[in-house]
Amino acid sequence: MSQTIRYPEILDLARRDGKVTVEHLAEYFGVTLQTIRRDLSDLADAGRLERVHGGAVLPSGTVNIGYQERRRINADGKRAIARACAAQIPEDCAIFLNIGTSTEAVAAELIHHRNLLVVTNNMNVANILAQNTDCEVIVTGGSLRRADGGLIGDITKDAILQFKFDIGIIGCSAIDPDGDILDFDVQEVGVSHAVLARSRHRMLVADQSKFKRTAPARIASLEEIDQLFTDIAPAAPLAARCAGWNTQIVVGAQKSELAQK
Repeated sequence: MSQTIRYPEILDLARRDGKVTVEHLAEYFGVTLQTIRRDLSDLADAGRLERVHGGAVLPSGTVNIGYQERRRINADGKRAIARACAAQIPEDCAIFLNIGTSTEAVAAELIHHRNLLVVTNNMNVANILAQNTDCEVIVTGGSLRRADGGLIGDITKDAILQFKFDIGIIGCSAIDPDGDILDFDVQEVGVSHAVLARSRHRMLVADQSKFKRTAPARIASLEEIDQLFTDIAPAAPLAARCAGWNTQIVVGAQKSELAQK
């Protein structure tokens, strides 16, 4: 297999998992470790990956991955997270769902919930929940971010502050090892602050890739979150911090796992 064929697939694996290792790639492609090391070095020289011990990661930066690409990353994991999150949401309550592919997955799992009031700054969430006739949907308004259908800015924050939510559900772009929740867009961070301030119960939905990435803007600490929904438990040091903060970690089971039970 030529390099030109391997490179896009290596990048796809890195986007999906956040990191690739030399040993796994060599086995995956059926080539030598030395060949994969050359591939990773070439991709690093081109600015597509960053070399780390034993492999490579997506480059740290200040710009998020494209929205359609983010939708494809770990889709099964996001569905597992969404099912676990939706199972914790009772009927007859008021919730907020913000921007993100994971919150959209949660919306899809709420299609059959009854008597919900859902406020959102996510046009995609609104369109998904329009299918649920037992759900009242309120869209905040604000400046439209065309890349992902998100609404942001002062108008959005002011609208959110008119409510008191039973549950506020947010996503993020990254989670630091110290428990800081991070994002790329400062205006979106301001919206998340408003959601957390106006929610009685706070949920974060974040798949495993968020533990391997970084972003420049801080939303909050996991200490301020009641429940973290993810598909693979975080590393032991962060899990211990969450236990000390009384932040519950809920790991969603994928369908293959559920079928075995």
